[in-house]
Amino acid sequence: MNAIKIAIAGVGNCASSLIQGLFYYKDVDTNNALIPGLMHNVLGGYKISNIKPVAAFDVDKRKVGKDLSEAIFAKPNCTKIFCNDVPDMGVEVKMGPVLDGVADHMRDYPEDRTFVIADERPVDVADELKKSGAEILINYLPVGSEEAVEHYVRACLDAGVAFINCMPVFIVSNQEWAKKFEKKGLPIIGDDIKSQVGATIVHRTMAKLFSDRGVKIDRTYQLNTGGNTDFLNMLERSRLVSKKISKTESVQSQMPVPMDRDDIHIGPSDYVPWLLDNKVAFIRIEGRKFGDAPVNLEMRLSVEDSPNSAGCAIDAIRCCKLALDRKIGGPLISISAYTMKRPLQQFPDDVARQMVEEFIKGERVR
Repeated sequence: MNAIKIAIAGVGNCASSLIQGLFYYKDVDTNNALIPGLMHNVLGGYKISNIKPVAAFDVDKRKVGKDLSEAIFAKPNCTKIFCNDVPDMGVEVKMGPVLDGVADHMRDYPEDRTFVIADERPVDVADELKKSGAEILINYLPVGSEEAVEHYVRACLDAGVAFINCMPVFIVSNQEWAKKFEKKGLPIIGDDIKSQVGATIVHRTMAKLFSDRGVKIDRTYQLNTGGNTDFLNMLERSRLVSKKISKTESVQSQMPVPMDRDDIHIGPSDYVPWLLDNKVAFIRIEGRKFGDAPVNLEMRLSVEDSPNSAGCAIDAIRCCKLALDRKIGGPLISISAYTMKRPLQQFPDDVARQMVEEFIKGERVR
């Protein structure tokens, strides 16, 4: 199979886990075994080793100008290192536009915890994408970076590059952007990536279980804490509007009737530095079963956050490549519903999974 040439916007913890995974799983070439961490060992004929980074963008002085293999381990990245054997990749991290990508309060924290903006002139992103030969751009910019994300989206349209939106700025679920990509014949996947087994997917599953079993959910919350730059960035509450919408709608979509806004609270709660890339989620569901008898559920989930998302990104990339091969433009409904919190169309996760299998086999267009 041909290489899948990807570019990355934002060389943070999620990008680090993804790149490490390309080499950690490089020898996996069969579907005949259950490999921890993979939903598809080989997808549509594409192995993980087919994925080749060819361009990367960031704004931190410790990453800009460095080879991608070095930049993924630079501060303030703090995710688990599970693959030390990442060779020089010949991909220099280029200076991207800052715009609204760095919240003002980030400057008040120690350098090893926060972003340090490079004193460099931003490159022409569209031009760099063209020169690199990238086919797909994966967006890992910080939450709240709406102007910066839209800059990369326009660059993709100009350069003829597909787009995977792993954060909660609404691009794929926005009809105006979706139509532009469809018109260009470019596939897009998004918005806001789920984890393989994270707070949102667990909360969705339990909410659907309650509803399917005839339990009326009265109140629910999801409180999340972590110590990476994502949680530090989200201390600026004004940047959380789209994130809260994305996570709340994802859980609400599994209920027959949406809950009153006062009875559901889902979203980041606090920054705990020593947790690093470990995310701890506290989930509570209160409901009424037969005879209005109460039933309450309490859960605590602890996960290494960034590898959790990479397990979904690795499949999104390969599905996006299949769409490029098949000349399909616009939102990819199936893989977006399965791997993203706010797709253009929501489906129960078991239904979305079956839709993905049908798409891989060519039995479903999108």
